[in-house]
Amino acid sequence: MKNQRSSALLEALSTAPLRLSDVNDANATDGADVFGCHVFGLDAMRKRLPKDVYRRLARIISEGGRLDPAIADVVANAMKDWAIEMGADHYTHWFQPMTGLTAEKHDAFLSPTPDGHMINEFSGKMLISGEPDASSFPSGGIRSTFEARGYTAWDPSVPVFIIRNDNGATLHIPTFFYAYSGEALDRKIPLLRSLDALSVQALRILRLFGNDTAQRVRASVGPEQEYFLVDRRLAALRPDLMLTGRTLQGAPSPKGQEMEDHYFGAIPGRVMSFMQDVERELQKLGIPAKTRHNEVAPGQFELAPIHEEANIACDHNMLTMNMLRHLAARHGFVCLLHEKPFAGVNGSGKHNNWSLTDSEGNNLLNPGSTPQDNAQFLVFLAAVLRAVHLHGAALRLGAIGAGNDHRLGANEAPPAIISVFLGQELTGVIEGIITGKPAPNTGSGVMEIGVSSLPPLPIDTSDRNRTSPFAFTGNKFEFRAVGSSQSVAPANIALNAAMTCALQDIADELEKATAAGKTLNATLQELLPRLFRQHSPVVFNGNGYAEAWKEEAASRGLPNYPDTVTAVEHYSDADVMQVFLRAGVLSEREILARQEILFENYAKTVRIEGDVLLRMVSSQILPAARRAEDSAARLLMHVRAVSEDDQAENEHFRTLRSHAGQLQQAAAGLAEALAICRAATDAHEMARVARDTVLPAMRLCREHADALEMLVDDELWPLPTYAELLWTH
Repeated sequence: MKNQRSSALLEALSTAPLRLSDVNDANATDGADVFGCHVFGLDAMRKRLPKDVYRRLARIISEGGRLDPAIADVVANAMKDWAIEMGADHYTHWFQPMTGLTAEKHDAFLSPTPDGHMINEFSGKMLISGEPDASSFPSGGIRSTFEARGYTAWDPSVPVFIIRNDNGATLHIPTFFYAYSGEALDRKIPLLRSLDALSVQALRILRLFGNDTAQRVRASVGPEQEYFLVDRRLAALRPDLMLTGRTLQGAPSPKGQEMEDHYFGAIPGRVMSFMQDVERELQKLGIPAKTRHNEVAPGQFELAPIHEEANIACDHNMLTMNMLRHLAARHGFVCLLHEKPFAGVNGSGKHNNWSLTDSEGNNLLNPGSTPQDNAQFLVFLAAVLRAVHLHGAALRLGAIGAGNDHRLGANEAPPAIISVFLGQELTGVIEGIITGKPAPNTGSGVMEIGVSSLPPLPIDTSDRNRTSPFAFTGNKFEFRAVGSSQSVAPANIALNAAMTCALQDIADELEKATAAGKTLNATLQELLPRLFRQHSPVVFNGNGYAEAWKEEAASRGLPNYPDTVTAVEHYSDADVMQVFLRAGVLSEREILARQEILFENYAKTVRIEGDVLLRMVSSQILPAARRAEDSAARLLMHVRAVSEDDQAENEHFRTLRSHAGQLQQAAAGLAEALAICRAATDAHEMARVARDTVLPAMRLCREHADALEMLVDDELWPLPTYAELLWTH
């Protein structure tokens, strides 16, 4: 019997890769020529703006600040002319509300004239600010639902860009989003605040080391992006994939990732065509996509960019996710960015590679080769350990979400306990500084800070520890706990804020000592051993998956918040709030608003999943099970009519009917749990009910639904299976 599922599978298997020549409109084929061609960057500005205007705007982009209204009209007119030449007829203020996605409202350049004609118009005022309706975006109580005013303001540190489609193009202007009261309604404003605060404190350290020329310290980020691809014809038959991004039911595939043959394997032709299309479009937007490969799970892949300044990297990652989702349809796929689309195989993360660089291009997390460089590196290393040790709860907030809860602590992700991996060599150096004894395997004496040199440290200081949430990898730290669907802004906001506090503490002590006449080296010789000793509990190079680590981490005083609700409950703790308040990153009202939004988002996510599963059970799974029962009953009657040996058929029938009956009861329990969740009086209570009542009810439904998939005749089962979804590319 041919059903929708088998038809979709046959069509998917017969689909050929899409030729890029059919979809790409670039004149040049050289990637270097294409790179940034859809961006109004410095080159385009230099060609189109008067020299004095260009210099003033370039300084704002480099050093920060707001656009001078006196030159805004000149910039806007040049931008408009460029955009129209590129085929654009609309512009939009592109912003990132607290939905975790991006938002845009398009306005035409065309404006009517008094004589009844139309002209292209784009003023400095239109460029600098906009006023989208703020009442329909999450605000956590900052805005009343009847108060509509919210504002967007151009962020000149990120270049404007063109997004093209088959029928035209739109000029996108990256912007902040804030309330009428001035409070941040997005993640970009706190991110920039955190970057500014971090720079101020890092410069204090550099000045102590005699660097009087660096004007700024920048946090650089390289967010790796993992994702799944599923044939869209098969995905269309899965309401759970289409509405929630993950499978809420599905028995394991006979073959998953056990053979380890997908990881770094040959990329399927359709997937390669998709990857090349994505890379081409990202290059046009000035996004430096560098790496592509198969990931561990079947159907899973990765794209990784070159490091960029954190604000730009966050914007570019949001664009990358948009592009992955948008272009997947062109190639007959659905792109799944959910952290755990399939049970039993690896989920997807977004490793946030973070480092610090001064305005002269020096990586402050590079150990260097001279005693002076070594000493400076050790100060920044001590600050990192202090930041993670004292403010681990704040960092945990950068990796939360209902989707990420299914992934953290499993084989593909670190645990929720935030610790630091340094590797054997660097850990040995620190232990030598703490104890005042020679570091192991260095062949040197006791290290004198600022005088002695560190032993040579290779870029890969040790074998990678995939179980560590925060690992040193030679000249950067890799924050591995961030989820694949998430903006990297929250993780970097928390990291920058925690680092700001740690650097401020260290700078205060160093400045006080040197002001009293003590030399910097002598001060460091006393300070660093104390700091490394104080914060050594956060250093862990072992297996983060081991059950023993949970007990050991608790004995070290490291927090373990295993799920989103628990972590968000600590957002309003005084010590957590103080991290953001002290760094000037968030106000108390903005913190509490975000806590409210996160509770609400979690509860709504789980409720939607519960509703979808309930509908799948009632409209697809149970009907298929009942048809299978009827078929099994007829077979049993036939066997009894011709043979006395009906044991196997009878057992199959009883098992089938048992799971169907228990699934029906479980579905009733899920419906009741969802009703309790909806009746909750506030977002916090709703989130707790979702975690403690709805999710267990969903798990029980899934247990019986998965069992039924293994029992129901394949021709009667309506949902594409894991084997079909994961291995059809």
